Amino acid sequence: MRYAVLGTGEVGRTLAGRLLELGHEVTLGSRTRDNPVAVEWATAAAGRAHAGTFADAAAAGEVVVNAVSGRVALDALRAAGAEHLDGKVLVDVSNPLAFEDGQPRLDPVESDSVAERIQRAFPHTRVVKTLNTVNCQVMVDPGRVPGEHHVFVCGADGRAKERVTGLLAEFGWPAGRVLDLGDIRAARAVEMYLPLWLTLFRGFGHADFNIEVRRAR
Repeated sequence: MRYAVLGTGEVGRTLAGRLLELGHEVTLGSRTRDNPVAVEWATAAAGRAHAGTFADAAAAGEVVVNAVSGRVALDALRAAGAEHLDGKVLVDVSNPLAFEDGQPRLDPVESDSVAERIQRAFPHTRVVKTLNTVNCQVMVDPGRVPGEHHVFVCGADGRAKERVTGLLAEFGWPAGRVLDLGDIRAARAVEMYLPLWLTLFRGFGHADFNIEVRRAR
């Protein structure tokens, strides 16, 4: 597969690196074609690794991964171009996080979500929200956390969710540990989980944790 990963931060580089390890071709996208982080990453990885603008990456990828901050996701995707996103699966792993006076704040929250905003702005793109409830290292290696913990998916397109569930399986998430929350509106719930995640992170002192959902049968 050819993947576009938008964002050169730790999340983007971690996802892009794991996709390469799995045998996929990856273009790491940023605002400029000469972004030093992206160029260094692609040079070090060589072979199936490429760097380019958001538009370069989105044009090259069969599947697009939004790994920029939720606060700038729409700007990055507009730069990528609707013509390069139409019809494609877009995996949104972002969170709408900002800090004010040292405290986390979400925007949007409760009545909207980043994933919904993306879906409205790009109605012909098949948006699937997932992985935003775990650290990027756990995203690509769930075995870092013992037990039958879970990850979530939501989106309007059932086949897109199936495709993303297949990608999650490649990362090490068995289908039974992927909980489908339904339509893209459920992204509000998983995005609002972030303040609790941050509180747990501060308490544990590390990011190798996740939640397990248990149900009565």
